[in-house]
Amino acid sequence: MRHPAVAGKFYSGNEAELIAQIERCFLSPFGPGEIPKLSQGKRSIVGAVVPHAGYEYSGPVAAHVYAALAKDGFPGSFVIIGPNHSGFGNHMAITTEDFVTPLGTCRVDKEIASKLRRWVSDDPIAHQYEHSIEVQLPFIQYFESDFKFLPITMALQDYETAKEVGLRLRDACEGKDVVILASTDFSHYVTEKRARIEDMKVIDQILALNPKGLYDTVVQRDVSMCGYGPVMTMLEAVAGGKAELLRYGTSGDIHPMSEVVGYGAIIIRR
Repeated sequence: MRHPAVAGKFYSGNEAELIAQIERCFLSPFGPGEIPKLSQGKRSIVGAVVPHAGYEYSGPVAAHVYAALAKDGFPGSFVIIGPNHSGFGNHMAITTEDFVTPLGTCRVDKEIASKLRRWVSDDPIAHQYEHSIEVQLPFIQYFESDFKFLPITMALQDYETAKEVGLRLRDACEGKDVVILASTDFSHYVTEKRARIEDMKVIDQILALNPKGLYDTVVQRDVSMCGYGPVMTMLEAVAGGKAELLRYGTSGDIHPMSEVVGYGAIIIRR
């Protein structure tokens, strides 16, 4: 089992309080404004970009993605790709350890894992302290306790690596109903004005489904986005579709501050 690293920090470590916290994210003025019911209809969402800061700050923006997914209907499996903030473990890693949160146990999709293991290391150490994947799970568990997912951490985020892993992931998911979530925040600790300008340059490339353009924008404009590799990998894996920006916001929306972190909620429909 992979036990929580940030329960009680990024989100509540108490089951009842966590459920209430998630509901506040949905009902926040910066959230979708409602708590949808989980649909069983025909699905169209294949990928998404979702933030991973503390729920107090990025939770309302993340809730836009999970509201859209609930209305669309959940897939058979999720793949959640996040940056490796700690630097521990392999530079590209899955784990087959099930994740525990205050809302229960999340089972790893070992079928997808087995198909990727040839190219991506199975390394639980890379996941032990990482929050970017963990914070997504309670949002999914709020709607459905029985689901499978595959976690992937990326410490190496160059374009060629992201492209290769994205193509391998596409092959591994072929024939399965999967949603690929790219977990990232955008600009870190810059002024509100700069965050919005720089982040929209990056978001424009995501909406254009252009992973190479995303990489070039991040590098050339020195955008302090932590998970551009996961986003590129997701875009390569879903291979087309139509992207939609559901919400952009910053930590300054929640509490006035001189330097902010940017958050975006984007979905990709087939």
